[in-house]
Amino acid sequence: MKKWTNKLTGGIMVGTTALSVVIIIAIIVVMFVVIIIGGKEQISWKFLTSFPEDGMTKGGIFPAIFGTALMVLLMSVAAVPFGTITAIYLTEYAHENSFLSKCIRFAVKTLAMVPSIIFGLFGLGFFIKFVGDGMDHAFLGGHLKWGQPNILWASLTMALLTLPVVIVSVEEAIHTVPGSLREASLALGATKWQTIRKVVLPGARSGILTGTILAVSRGAGEVAPILFTGAAYYLATLPHSVSDQFMSLGYHIYIMSTQSTNVDQTLPIQFATTLVLLMLTFILNFTAVIIRARLRRTPK
Repeated sequence: MKKWTNKLTGGIMVGTTALSVVIIIAIIVVMFVVIIIGGKEQISWKFLTSFPEDGMTKGGIFPAIFGTALMVLLMSVAAVPFGTITAIYLTEYAHENSFLSKCIRFAVKTLAMVPSIIFGLFGLGFFIKFVGDGMDHAFLGGHLKWGQPNILWASLTMALLTLPVVIVSVEEAIHTVPGSLREASLALGATKWQTIRKVVLPGARSGILTGTILAVSRGAGEVAPILFTGAAYYLATLPHSVSDQFMSLGYHIYIMSTQSTNVDQTLPIQFATTLVLLMLTFILNFTAVIIRARLRRTPK
């Protein structure tokens, strides 16, 4: 009787797990099918390389693609080095039970739980009103340049949002490097920093790259943090400096679906833009998987 009960319980658990997997896959497939059907006729080379026209009811999304790519680049430059350094300190230097280590881990967990809209409000208050206005009054005699939304403040705000992803990914990657390699390096006379630079970081490079790509894929699709810090409804030109505003794919979709002059007319563009953003996110995540797999097979 007990054996039969165990088999029944095991069968129920396997069936429940399989059903959950099927439901998740079905949701993803249905989502992609709906978006592809709605936007396939709009996707073309012209759509990807031209500017919006006629109140964004025609034309393409090139400014949004360019703005998203530039923002992601600036965000990565700000977040990845700082996140990597923090992870190195937590794993290689700080004592696990020290007060500072606990404070840093608490801060990282708190950042990961904060709603993204809060980051946008923080960016508006700190980067634009405090730092930007301070720079304008200190260096430009009050002339408005930095004390307004621009791509630099939006990128730094996104860097704060994605920082926990980078820190956790790099920290986990560093933990996978065997301690015996560190001991061998130190025994041969290498310093702590030389061991980290020559042994630990090369051994953790797959995790570092994966964390970077995952942070980029998340940052590319976020809208709330850039609502107040740099995204623009429409721009006739591309941003020429980091003090200019920019267009973003996610914000472009939001604007067209809520504030367009003709929402129904822009529906194919909305689907096509959503498809481009989803494909970008999918490619970035798939790239992270490939890089991790290849680097794991590469001899250290």
